[in-house]
Amino acid sequence: MRGLLFLVFTCISLSAAAQIPQLQRQDVPRGGGFGNQQDDAPNNNIADFERPPIEDYKIISIKRDTITVDTSLTIAKDYKFNYLRRDRYGLLPFANSGQTYNTLIYDFSSTGTTPGSVAQARHFNYMGVDEITYFYIPTPVTELYYRSAFQQGQQLDASFTMNTSKRFNFSIGYKGIRSLGIYQNSLTSTGNFRAAFSYTTKNNKYHIKAHWVAQDLLNQENGGLDEQALDQFTSNDPEFNEREQLSVNFEDAENILDGTRIYVNHYFNLLNKKDSIRNYSLRLGHIFNSENKFYQYSQNTANDIFGDAFEQNSFRDRTDQEETYNELYATYEDDKLGTLTFQANALYYDYGFKTVIIVDQNEDGVNETIPNRLQGTNIAVGGRYANTIGKFNVEGGAQVNVVGDFDGYNIYGSIGYDITEDASLNASVLSNSRPAGYNHLLYQSNYVNYIWHNAPVYNNVKTNTLAGQLTSKKWANLDFSASTISDYAYFGLSETDSLVTSKQSEESFNHLKITANREFKYKKFALDATVTLQNVSGAEGVLNVPDVVTRGSLYFSDRLFKRALLLQTGVTFNYFTSYNLNAYDPVLAEFYVQNEQQFGDFPLIDVFVNMKVRQTRIFIKAEHINSGFTGNNFFSAPGYPYRDFNLRFGLVWNFFL
Repeated sequence: MRGLLFLVFTCISLSAAAQIPQLQRQDVPRGGGFGNQQDDAPNNNIADFERPPIEDYKIISIKRDTITVDTSLTIAKDYKFNYLRRDRYGLLPFANSGQTYNTLIYDFSSTGTTPGSVAQARHFNYMGVDEITYFYIPTPVTELYYRSAFQQGQQLDASFTMNTSKRFNFSIGYKGIRSLGIYQNSLTSTGNFRAAFSYTTKNNKYHIKAHWVAQDLLNQENGGLDEQALDQFTSNDPEFNEREQLSVNFEDAENILDGTRIYVNHYFNLLNKKDSIRNYSLRLGHIFNSENKFYQYSQNTANDIFGDAFEQNSFRDRTDQEETYNELYATYEDDKLGTLTFQANALYYDYGFKTVIIVDQNEDGVNETIPNRLQGTNIAVGGRYANTIGKFNVEGGAQVNVVGDFDGYNIYGSIGYDITEDASLNASVLSNSRPAGYNHLLYQSNYVNYIWHNAPVYNNVKTNTLAGQLTSKKWANLDFSASTISDYAYFGLSETDSLVTSKQSEESFNHLKITANREFKYKKFALDATVTLQNVSGAEGVLNVPDVVTRGSLYFSDRLFKRALLLQTGVTFNYFTSYNLNAYDPVLAEFYVQNEQQFGDFPLIDVFVNMKVRQTRIFIKAEHINSGFTGNNFFSAPGYPYRDFNLRFGLVWNFFL
């Protein structure tokens, strides 16, 4: 927390220092925030500086997509005002901020060809490579985010970025939360620090984007309410309206996901586009990504709800995962032929534990050894193609693992058509084969039941998806996908002892998803409505989904006080149909399939009042206002109640020169 406060103070100080006008006067044209073209130096020594237009402030993704810094107040901004800083439609949060989310809507568009990370339930707020952005801005920019938490804490996100010249930008940021929560032993304490820069040489030959990220996500775990507390909660006994009085399964456990990453993406232009005579370019590039993670579950006393244990007191289960990725690529761009990329990559992986486990005699009367590591190097080759032909946007690519212990491939293609300036249609196909996640292939724990080695016997998970999207403000936004999944790896309950274990489906199944969204406006009123239909056919009890998930917001917007303040107020309604909601396992930090209890069919109603004054957006929300009169049947997972009514407030504040 001290580091967070120091960063906030530093960001404000730097921004303020950068905005102090000096005594020297100089005429600067609008949009000239970078100063003289001859030396590329930023011009900060002016007293009558006019801020460049907002369109000059650019945010650039690692895929080179560019958007403008957006300080508007829309219903989409309200959806993104949360701990994740993104729209969490299809995710059901737990009671405390900083805890995990249950997945209501599934997506099978992954393009990876190697195993997924451990502790997936801890990765919702783990910032990946695609979530780190880069900037091109004429003047320094600071953004401060604050939102209230649940008892004795707060959540903050502070970032600062500036261009020292047109060619060099750096940014720094920290997002953190500490929240005690309203249930026993549910404290959350997380931090995400990131620092990034981008640079281009004067001759435009060499380009580099790089970042360093350090993240630690700690959660206390209580195993959910025990049986007596569940009865007291669902019976709506007023004696237990103070939720800390409800007993939980244990009060001595916590888990943490910790990771650091160094990422470098740079390329050199061998041939630059110059004019109409040379309408092609060629560049050679290299991507380096080194990431070290560990996941740890610790508990003071073993609990028999997880089965037998080796050590009964003060134990720690630690899983280490190290990956180093190198990619070499060559990209040829032509105004007519499009963009063609060839690449080869090598992934060094080292996943595992400190000890080898010897299991007493198996069915054949022989001691079985559970190894402690999955280690090696995987090499893959592939290519990508993109082009715009008239109103059609064509993309495609393929990658296949050619060397190493992990087989895998990915093939995709898409075609988009611009119907009008405001409407587009896109269709895509995807065929993917990749190993199950690391913790499906190998796992160890102090709990005997959580020991397995499936790497020799598990098949690759194979996914084939057909998808389509219609984007139109005038008509509607439609998203369709139909997937067939074979050899699906998941966590479920063992048939012998009803304890959690890794499983692989022997049958394939089909997943169908259709999402429609449309915003209707009438004068100062608006209705934003989204509905998702899902269906799973084939293997039963492997993937459970709600048939319907929906969200609607009815709100009023107007400008007040001589248009100095923008007011936005309304109500948001969330709902999903009843189904076998996934259960949560704190030892693995994973969700698992359960087919005994159904949850859902309860509305979640929020009332909000949002305001904007200059570059400051203020958010006030009364969450789950109906909790007091619709009954205590709301759960985020079996044993884990959803949030009661609470009043939250916060703001997002941008500082510009």
